[in-house]
Amino acid sequence: MLMFIGQRLLQSLFVMVAVAFLAFALFRFVGDPVSQMVGVETTLEDQARLREELGLNDPFVVQFWDFTRNLISGDFGYSYRTRQPVGQMLLSRIPATAELGTVALVISLLVGIPTGIYTALRPKGALSQSVLLLTLVGVSIPTFVIGILLIFLFGVYLGWLPTFGRGETVQLGWWQTNMLTLDGWRSLILPALTLGVYQLTLTMRLVRSEMMDVMRTDFIRFATARGIPYRSLFFRHAFGNTLVPVITIVGLQFGGVIAFSIVTESVFQWPGMGLLFLESIRFVDIPVMGVYLVMIGLIFVVINLLVDLLYFMIDPRIRVREAA
Repeated sequence: MLMFIGQRLLQSLFVMVAVAFLAFALFRFVGDPVSQMVGVETTLEDQARLREELGLNDPFVVQFWDFTRNLISGDFGYSYRTRQPVGQMLLSRIPATAELGTVALVISLLVGIPTGIYTALRPKGALSQSVLLLTLVGVSIPTFVIGILLIFLFGVYLGWLPTFGRGETVQLGWWQTNMLTLDGWRSLILPALTLGVYQLTLTMRLVRSEMMDVMRTDFIRFATARGIPYRSLFFRHAFGNTLVPVITIVGLQFGGVIAFSIVTESVFQWPGMGLLFLESIRFVDIPVMGVYLVMIGLIFVVINLLVDLLYFMIDPRIRVREAA
């Protein structure tokens, strides 16, 4: 067990170093941040002095070393645009993105898993075929188009739900939540549905595919021949074996929801990390962009590590292979 954890931690360390290098290297080509920070009346001498103060004239290796050392020490630097600490800016945006991603993931699981089981057990039914057609449409339509359609239908035409912002929020220490107010929940519905539709279709199709594969295995046929009740056969034996690959996808889905909520946050002006990242790209705010990408990479690495450990605990074959 300890050897397994040690190997995964070492792999995670190499992945994070690679992510930090790519994040820092890519942003050298997005533009000159000094030109976005100064006005037209700023002299060339002042621009050169500012570039020197920011360390932009240092060699690439020196800049990357300073960037990595500051990340390890917890010093994320200051935003070029607002002059505020980057860590404080991201910390204030984490609650909005985390709540949006969590609700979207819950929607996808609560709808996707039962629907996947139903379509697997009744693959030829009319309702199953209709559901598969709808999921195909859900996968094909881009996220921003789904968001715009929901805004037009429920926000503009029917006028039932707000179309932007988080609504009324409540402060719980440093965490600002909108899940304790009715107006906050009303503001959360449309972006959560927009973000959850794509994840829902993936979950449903994965559960359906895995369930149908398990139902064709020999041990299910043997259990059927023994006269085991269908309810126990489906939900105890078949569904239990279906969960192993589903756990991986669900774990990665949560990381994907957090990382790819940029489009949804932009459409609904949701004040999360994704919207902050887009604003940083517009103003070439390199410290914010770099730390954001490293944070997203860390989220994926941690989720993958937790999924591997969960695999190790629930699948005895992995424990036997590692022991051998």
